Amino acid sequence: MSPNPIAETVASLMPRAKAELTELVAFKSVADFDQFPRSESEAAAGWVADALRAEGFQDVALLDTPDGTQSVYGFLPGPEGAPTVLLYAHYDVQPPLDEAAWATPPFELTERDGRWYGRGSADCKGGVIMHLLALRALKANGGIPVNVKVIAEGSEEQGTGGLERYAEEHPGLLAADTIVIGDAGNFRVGLPTVTSTLRGMTLVRVSVDTLEGNLHSGQFGGAAPDALAALVRALDSLRAEDGSTTVDGLTSDAVWDGLQYEESDFRRDAKVLDGVELIGEGTVADRIWARPAVTVLGIDCPPVVGATPSVQAAARALISLRVPPGVDAAEATKLLQAHLESHTPWGARVRTEQIGQGQPFRADTTSPAYAAMAEAMGEAYPGEEMQYAGQGGSIPLCNTLSALYPRAEILLIGLSEPEAQIHAVNESVSPEELERLSVAEALFLQKYAAN
Repeated sequence: MSPNPIAETVASLMPRAKAELTELVAFKSVADFDQFPRSESEAAAGWVADALRAEGFQDVALLDTPDGTQSVYGFLPGPEGAPTVLLYAHYDVQPPLDEAAWATPPFELTERDGRWYGRGSADCKGGVIMHLLALRALKANGGIPVNVKVIAEGSEEQGTGGLERYAEEHPGLLAADTIVIGDAGNFRVGLPTVTSTLRGMTLVRVSVDTLEGNLHSGQFGGAAPDALAALVRALDSLRAEDGSTTVDGLTSDAVWDGLQYEESDFRRDAKVLDGVELIGEGTVADRIWARPAVTVLGIDCPPVVGATPSVQAAARALISLRVPPGVDAAEATKLLQAHLESHTPWGARVRTEQIGQGQPFRADTTSPAYAAMAEAMGEAYPGEEMQYAGQGGSIPLCNTLSALYPRAEILLIGLSEPEAQIHAVNESVSPEELERLSVAEALFLQKYAAN
């Protein structure tokens, strides 16, 4: 780290940051209350609220959002006439998946090989700690030069839209001149990156019915229409021979003209098995940042263990479609539903249901805030220039905030670089990235206030 006062302060605060992240990771704050107790999420929200109060935040509140979860809000006034910056993170996390596949318990922050492992360490409890570190460093070096609002969401991973709807119902609450979303990540460890585009997402459940009940495959197989086979045919129609997404009427030839993603790097980051080809065509960046991508998230059908020789009467699947910038997610949903309905064979009865949706996002990278962030990141990462990258994932709140506050500048940074393995087992955060990004955020707030 460069020997400046902000960097020195953040470095001195890192042991405290590790202790706090350990406490925060310990909450099993998965906002799916069929899997994990609501009390775990409420305790995590209380931890964040207490942390804000300890830093002098006013109006700290647990916001009961329409999806039944809580977001944490606080306001810290700055100098008179200073701009207002909203800092965002989320404290809810993905389920741990197969806990036995974790090298160490998912809800116990564990240091190993220079990284801190635990569910939410990078996505996005580490983002909460990043904001706290940046603010503490500023307080120790002349004070915080802007008005600060913090919002920590409680259901981002579920995509249930609670905070989006709450913000729409209370349009003044999160109003700011600039918004820093701490839920993205550097393109690679040590390469400072701002995410300038996000793909949107739609979730569709498709159900196929062909028979009144299952039938003996020996007695009826060969003529009786198999619902599972019909569903497989419909799902297969969503991809071309090379694996490209093919939804009738949906454009899939856009190109990405920014930072490129070398195929060898992608294969390593994605842990693609030797000899297995990547899918799609165009550059890797085209495929993951600029084009639609369909994924079958799950299929309801008999498991192999215990299966009987039966023709299946019904089957269903959950499908995710990532929607690139420039495409309306609602229109993409209609196209996906129409495609599935028209490509289900044999006259099988098919029903589609949209169960979640978020719009894509594209930032204005010519704004003054981006210039301030570029300068700040250059100091926090000596010898490196800030890069612009896309992200294949979705943060629907970005579009809500952009619509509510069209003059606000929105920047996306964060700790979810490829080695973090967010959403997978053995999620981890690089403490060096946490330190450098906290320095960058603090310097950004200084430089932005001085503009």
